[in-house]
Amino acid sequence: MNLQDWKMLAALYETENITLAAHQLFLSQPTLTARIQKLENHYGVPLILRKRRGIMFTPEGEELAQHAKRMLLEQRKMEEKLSNMQEEVKGTLRVGVSNFFAANKMPKLLQLFKEKYPEVECQVVTGWSSDMHRLLLNHDVHISFIKGNYAWKEKKALLYEEEICVASPWDFAWDTLPKLPRVDYYTDEHMRMLLDDWWHQNYIEQPNITIHVNQVETCKEMVVHGLGYAIVANLVVRPHSDLFIKPITGASGEPLKRQTWMYYQEDTLQMNIVRAFVDFVQTLDVKAL
Repeated sequence: MNLQDWKMLAALYETENITLAAHQLFLSQPTLTARIQKLENHYGVPLILRKRRGIMFTPEGEELAQHAKRMLLEQRKMEEKLSNMQEEVKGTLRVGVSNFFAANKMPKLLQLFKEKYPEVECQVVTGWSSDMHRLLLNHDVHISFIKGNYAWKEKKALLYEEEICVASPWDFAWDTLPKLPRVDYYTDEHMRMLLDDWWHQNYIEQPNITIHVNQVETCKEMVVHGLGYAIVANLVVRPHSDLFIKPITGASGEPLKRQTWMYYQEDTLQMNIVRAFVDFVQTLDVKAL
């Protein structure tokens, strides 16, 4: 197998779909199918089975796909090591970014970093914090910006804290919340558990959720347009001074807060590009971006 075979197997393993994998690799579907058949002929075993929708790997194919993923990781490490042998800060930085940070902080942060280090290329993956944590564990990114505390024995730096608040288009009393329309949104499990725990510590009734959306930014727009209240981190609604915003508190009376961290692995600091980026971020007031 060669580098292209590794990439093909990794793409198939990720997508479980020949059409999607071909698109990802900028190949035609017949070309990709022919390459799979060539590998199957070489090893003398079937590698994939076609399902009604997509494909699945045979045990032999699963073993080969896992080998391909390991080889791609080693290839990337080798390329990064060679690049790092030069003194300049250049190359490709791979960053995982939680959704809110990606929309509200990352563009300005990358702009400032690129102004200082114009030869750096950045590959940015966005998603839920739990997904960004997984990418870092799998060495798919050098650095992840994550909301909340996840199991992590390596390096991390606290960037800022936010109070969690109720944001409403109307003034409200706390005891009226169960009757008021609430806009809810999909979030990671840490935030969901925190919000659910707070609610059940304070109310017997279930919340009156009338709208459920996928993104916190969409949720905010629903609140701004008077469709209900939401419980969000305060940076989400800070620009909207017309909303009624009240922080929620824990059993001790202290405001509940959510932290945003930069997670990374210590050995990656041996790379000029990673060390430069980590040092750069730590000089910024990220919350103010």
